[in-house]
Amino acid sequence: MDYLRLADGVAKAIADGRLRPGDRLPPQRTFARRHRVAVSTAIRAYGELVRRGLVVGEVGRGTFVRAAPPHPGSVLAEDSGRTPVNLELNYPVAEGQSELMARGLAGLARPDVLLEATRPAAADGTPEARAAAARVLARPGWHPEPDRLLFAGNGRQAIAAALSALVRPGGRVGVEELTYPLVKAVAERLGIALVPIATDGSGMLPSALEAAHRRTPLSAVYVQPTLHNPLSLTIPAERRAELALLLRELDLPAVEDTTWAFLAADRPGTPAPLAAYAPERTVLVDSLSKRLAPGLTVGFLSVPEAYGDEAARALRSGAWTAGRFNLEAAVRWVEDGTVEAVTAAKRAEAAARQALVAEHLGSYAIRTDASSYYCWWELPQPWRAETFVAAAAGELGIAVTPGAAFAVGTASAPDAVRVGLASPGRAALGAALRGLAGLAGRGR
Repeated sequence: MDYLRLADGVAKAIADGRLRPGDRLPPQRTFARRHRVAVSTAIRAYGELVRRGLVVGEVGRGTFVRAAPPHPGSVLAEDSGRTPVNLELNYPVAEGQSELMARGLAGLARPDVLLEATRPAAADGTPEARAAAARVLARPGWHPEPDRLLFAGNGRQAIAAALSALVRPGGRVGVEELTYPLVKAVAERLGIALVPIATDGSGMLPSALEAAHRRTPLSAVYVQPTLHNPLSLTIPAERRAELALLLRELDLPAVEDTTWAFLAADRPGTPAPLAAYAPERTVLVDSLSKRLAPGLTVGFLSVPEAYGDEAARALRSGAWTAGRFNLEAAVRWVEDGTVEAVTAAKRAEAAARQALVAEHLGSYAIRTDASSYYCWWELPQPWRAETFVAAAAGELGIAVTPGAAFAVGTASAPDAVRVGLASPGRAALGAALRGLAGLAGRGR
């Protein structure tokens, strides 16, 4: 990866004596321009150097080569020794989910069943898989047609296939001005330009979307209407209807990412997906990774008839189709109630983790949702996002994601961080949030 290569280069300069203890590294934007990489890549390279204990960030001053190796141990240690806490990764795990999943996999161990489960699968899976996926994806006010469902290896591949099917290289896709970082990487790989669309408290602004399209035509729109990552915002029904109407007027397709929407799907008042408002124009993508586990998952695409053949071709040509074994496992997990049980447990756990956010970060400018596994933290002055990230990693052993990772275009990155709440244990999360709050308070 580029950021590791850059970090290795700086590390070698330190080892060779070309960079000496106390030397100041260039600002990250200068470093990015010098090496012809994105600012987000430079931020990750500096974060990696902090993680290795080679540099330290100082608020208002910059990033400096350390005078000595970092002191062993950690204020967050739950056991003996240093215990880094990664609040960038964000995969929720429910207590007892492994036992539930193992029960569903037991039937696949029979030799005759296993033989069938290891055969190749088509882009549209099997009738049983389509029926199971339709059951998982159904929401109040929207039920996907099983015959319109396709399968990818995971949610990321589902996004890539949807964009590849709808947008040719060189095309332009409108996205929220803060968007899922993976979409930025996928767009770059596919030769697609992302166009930031302004948002307000109700989500993407239809007027801003229309203006962007009028200036230079867009090929499609990518949007996260429910529990937007990183803002946790949910677009209200009225705004969804406005966007749907505009998609028709502008003759634009949309990719609707509902990866996190399962957390709020049972909550009264949660609107139906955008696909319910513009079914003929919306490709809905989702997956089992957050509901169950990231390592054994399936990605879903609910595709309007007009885009079905192209989406299936994109899955095949990109080698993004789901494995048959994963499809068979998913069918069993849906039918035996594992998906429903684990989903319910993860919703309850999200609420418990949000209580920790309120306890430790409640006095700060936090944007989140009671059902969300992440929060957006607008840092207090004089903190800059990159120095806070470096200080959190270097001093506390805590990794958080800088706002620049989500920003689209050339606009200044916000001095904010996304804090993932899912991956560490609850005790470690509470200690990490307490440590971050203390670090932020030093800048007040």
